[in-house]
Amino acid sequence: MNERTAINDLLSGRIATLTIAPDGTLRADDPPQGLILSGAFNPLHVGHEGMAAAAARLTGLPVAFELAVVNADKGVLEPEEIARRAAQFAGRHTLVLSRAPLFVEKAILYPGRRFVVGYDTAARLIAPRYYGGEAAMHAALEAIRAAGCSFLVAGRLVEGRFHTLADLPIPPDCADLFTPIPETLFRADISSTELRARASGRADA
Repeated sequence: MNERTAINDLLSGRIATLTIAPDGTLRADDPPQGLILSGAFNPLHVGHEGMAAAAARLTGLPVAFELAVVNADKGVLEPEEIARRAAQFAGRHTLVLSRAPLFVEKAILYPGRRFVVGYDTAARLIAPRYYGGEAAMHAALEAIRAAGCSFLVAGRLVEGRFHTLADLPIPPDCADLFTPIPETLFRADISSTELRARASGRADA
């Protein structure tokens, strides 16, 4: 099985996950144990890697990165784009590809795992508008709990101030699902949007 064939198998639904080891070894439907750090990785940057390293130090567990090839807002990535983003991890980190953009779906694929997320992602996880209402939000979080999953939350600079888990209005019955990554372990004031803008500026120069 080569990578392009495996990506096509994932996109068609013949497999649910594809794990790509740093040495290029492929495993279908056999995601690694340990922590999962999901993102678009467009591009992969030191913020992602620093957050993963901090989570590993905090827990003593290895971290795999996860790219959902289906985006809830932007649709399905093209095979060439998936391969381009996956290539960033070669020789460096384990990457898991899936078709699960939502954490309630990821919890089914990776039961018992802890997800490493940033402040902005945690804020969306507890915002009823992303679920269509408060009841649906609680149902999704309970499904994540039932799968044995939870979240490690890293802080992020937002509008000039560093925000952490303590700044979020976590519902009391969901508080046990969220654990902070201390600022002393990780802080990187960087964003993928800014990096893409800089890269575009260089390309136009």
